Amino acid sequence: MAKIKSLDELMKIKNDVKNKVSLREKGENVDTLIQIKVAMATCGIAAGAREVMDYMIQETHRQGIDNVVVTQTGCMSYCYAEPTIEVTLPNQEPVVFGDVDETKAKEIIEKYLKAGELVDGIIPATHKTVE
Repeated sequence: MAKIKSLDELMKIKNDVKNKVSLREKGENVDTLIQIKVAMATCGIAAGAREVMDYMIQETHRQGIDNVVVTQTGCMSYCYAEPTIEVTLPNQEPVVFGDVDETKAKEIIEKYLKAGELVDGIIPATHKTVE
């Protein structure tokens, strides 16, 4: 195993392990949870998807939103709108948001996740859910 050279590397490892454990614990009843998939292909990472994913994890946890699972996925083919996330509320069709930064992520959490209100930045429903 490589040596950890910074606190940031250690925090990344901690978050990765925490996410895997959380996903395993919640995985059996995933249809009853809010699912957030963050596109983490090269273009998404370059545009800030890692920071968006970290923010979504931390902010939902901070606000006590326990019925959510945040995972990463590959390319959603919306490179022009990266970072992109797919949000699926229980028993609803997925919605893809583009150009998501921390400000937009906060708005998505406050309005869409908590109140069910759609917010600007939706990419039209010409796609199928990411598997």
